[in-house]
Amino acid sequence: MAWVLLVVAGLLEVGWSVGMKYTDGFTRLVPSLLTGAGIVTSMLLLSYAARTLPIGTAYGVWVGIGAAGAAVLGMLVLGEPVTAARIFFICLLLVAVVGLKATSGH
Repeated sequence: MAWVLLVVAGLLEVGWSVGMKYTDGFTRLVPSLLTGAGIVTSMLLLSYAARTLPIGTAYGVWVGIGAAGAAVLGMLVLGEPVTAARIFFICLLLVAVVGLKATSGH
């Protein structure tokens, strides 16, 4: 169950990190409220997952999902550059996430 919570927390991190782009510096009410709710929920789920999983693994996976997801959505939705190098490094992030899962002992 901890892994499910952690993956959901990571996906929420993707949502709130991309959502910050739409808050206009937290001056727009609805995007700001949604982003804030995403931040709080994501961190709560991370903390629940960290009760069972090693914190280095949990945090690394959470950040990896968030960073990779935000980079992909940035390219697909926000018009950020799509280059071979960016795709390569996103793949490295995903390999690191899988590696942390595989070596966590859980």
